[in-house]
Amino acid sequence: MRSLSTAQEKIRQRPCCTLRLAEHPSCIEAAVEDPSPRMPWMRTPDLVDGTGGFGWHMVNGLSLTAVVTRGPGGGKTVRALLPR
Repeated sequence: MRSLSTAQEKIRQRPCCTLRLAEHPSCIEAAVEDPSPRMPWMRTPDLVDGTGGFGWHMVNGLSLTAVVTRGPGGGKTVRALLPR
C-alpha cells in the first residue's frame, strides 16, 4: 500500500499539531495549532504528485467562518466554526 506508507512518512516528517474542539449553542469551534509559520492559501489541489491543496478548500467549504492567527512562537492557529 504505497499511499498508506507515503502518508505515514509525511506524518513522521511533519511536526505535530494540536486539535481543540469547543461547543457553542449554534456551532462547534475547531482550532488546529501547528508550529509551521506557513499560512494556508487557496490553490489548485494536486491530484498527481500529492503535494496537497485540499485542506483550505475543505475548511472554507465546511465552515461558517474560518480565521488564521499567528502564534507567538512562529506557528499558527486555524479556527473554524462548523454548523451543528
